[in-house]
Amino acid sequence: MSNPDEAATHNGDAGPSATAFTPPAYVENPTPALGFGVSSITRRWKREDLFNKGSLIARGFAFLLSLLSFIITASNKHGDWRNFNNYEEYRYLLAIAILSTLYTGIQVLIHVTALWNVKQILNQRISAMVDFVGDQVMAYLLISSVSAAIPLTNRMREGQDNAFTDSSASAISMSFFAFLTLAISAVVSGYKLSTQSYI
Repeated sequence: MSNPDEAATHNGDAGPSATAFTPPAYVENPTPALGFGVSSITRRWKREDLFNKGSLIARGFAFLLSLLSFIITASNKHGDWRNFNNYEEYRYLLAIAILSTLYTGIQVLIHVTALWNVKQILNQRISAMVDFVGDQVMAYLLISSVSAAIPLTNRMREGQDNAFTDSSASAISMSFFAFLTLAISAVVSGYKLSTQSYI
């Protein structure tokens, strides 16, 4: 028969040896999460930079096209009835071309300054709102001026096709392409506005 002290000794020896080996606790490696976070932030910065440059290019084209429409319409004077200022539709086309030239020129200047100086004149949220609303309004005004001038030009070209009607058609085309580029810029502005934080 075994001694209780010996049993205790054997149990005491078995106890520590049984509990001495414990599997190490699973520790998550923070490196993949950190890498994932950095890569997502980098992708976001690249995407924002791409959108900023794309919006700047679209506004630059809109500025050039609006300026061409303004110059062609203002110089469309060939005497007698072939003067743009004799027609309300062409005066409206000229006025909107001037407004579009001023708006897009100011926007290009603001965005170029922001890219070079890496600072914004306005708050980012306010700037996104101004860009979106301005692009929408100016695109609407451009397409409305084009819609007003096209029927008049078509009627004139049915009767007689000359330098006056050709210049009018060219100015209308420039305004229409300016509308398209501003519509693209408005889509980009809408995306940038939707990604702003309002908390």
